[in-house]
Parts: sequence; structure tokens; C-alpha cells
Amino acid sequence: MKIKVLIADDNSFIREGMRIILNTFGEFEVLDAVEDGQQAVEYCRTHDVDVALLDVRMPNMNGVEATRLITEQTSTKPLILTTFDDDEYILEAIRCGAKGYLLKNNDPERIRDAIKSVYHGNNVLQDIILDKLKGSIGAQPANEASTAPKPTARDASGASGAVPAPTSPIDLSPFTERETEVMALIAKGYSNKEISKELFISEGTTANYITSILNKTALEHRTQIAIYYLTGRTR
Repeated sequence: MKIKVLIADDNSFIREGMRIILNTFGEFEVLDAVEDGQQAVEYCRTHDVDVALLDVRMPNMNGVEATRLITEQTSTKPLILTTFDDDEYILEAIRCGAKGYLLKNNDPERIRDAIKSVYHGNNVLQDIILDKLKGSIGAQPANEASTAPKPTARDASGASGAVPAPTSPIDLSPFTERETEVMALIAKGYSNKEISKELFISEGTTANYITSILNKTALEHRTQIAIYYLTGRTR
């Protein structure tokens, strides 16, 4: 079964070019290509769309607001595809429910893989975007950085090994040591499988820790956990 995709971009060249590119893969059915966020929301309300590719800056309604409404009112999964990598756009889009944030200068194969990943329930945040968010905490005073907890991984015998992680600006007191370790690894881009291997725990246990973190933070998915851990922002 093909993945049903909607494209929303105010540039007609981008819209039609993306339609052609996605159709060449044979894995997608591009249902339509619209020119603003309002049209995207209306289309997702009335059609069975799996993934909506949304630009950020569009007339009538931007991609961030469209993401919020699509998430609230439909089962469509929004994926931001844009030229804009401003921190505020990234944070707001993810807060509003975007399942991923990609730049248009990616290869077609990377965009294809991102759509498939989002369709299968994963979240996509490319390295350059994650690096920008990490940079937003880089100006912390040295004394804060030196006193932050350093997550470690322990095997069954109790031996510990370093789990390199960025300093987090958040209050870690509500979280167990293992939850802190999991958040740190999520922020580094680790998958559940990779976290399980790093911490010597099962994937089911990893999923349970993530669920606990989501409950404690009132966040909705792992990408938001990464943003929260790196910047201290949930909104």
C-alpha cells in the first residue's frame, strides 16, 4: 500500500518538482499539492492523508499553525520541509506536533526516507537542526555545566561506562537516574534499540522509561524530549 502524501508550498516550482520526485519512487501517492497552510488543513480534514509535507512560510496560514490544526483535527502526520532553520520555527513546529523538521537541500532519497520514517511512527530531526538546538545551550556559565549530572550506563554487574551527553539546563530532580540517561541519549539522536544496547536494558524497558518521561513532562513524543533536554523548553 502506498503512503498518501500532501505537499503544501507556496512556490509552484517546489510543489510540482516535489510531486514529480516522490512519484518516481513508487512508494508514494501524492494526493495533491496546495499553496498555503489553510488549504493544507482543509485538505487533510476531508481526505485520508498519511503524511503532509509543509513549508514554514506560506500565505494565509503558515506551516507551523497548519501543523497545529492538522495534529489537533486529523490523523495526518505533519513533516516540515523548508529552507528556514530558525530556532523559533523549529521549537514551535515541534511543539505544535510536527513529526519531523527537514531542510529542502536534502537529497531526494533523504526526504523519501524521512517520509517513510514519519509514516511508520518515528520522528525525524536532521543533524544540522539538532546541532542548532544544542548550540542554544552552549552559552551556559561554566559553573552550571560543571555541576550538571553526568549520565552513565551500567551493565548487569553494576560496572559503569561513560555516556557522553550535552549539559542539560532542566531540573533533573523529578527524574530517576536511568530516565536522565535515556533523555540524554534521545537528545543525542539514539533510537530505542541503540539506547537499549548502550544501557544494557531491553527495548521494552526503554519504551517504559520513555513513557514515564512523557508522563512527567506532559510531552507527546521523543523529539520533544530531545528539545526539552537540550533547551529546557516545553512550549
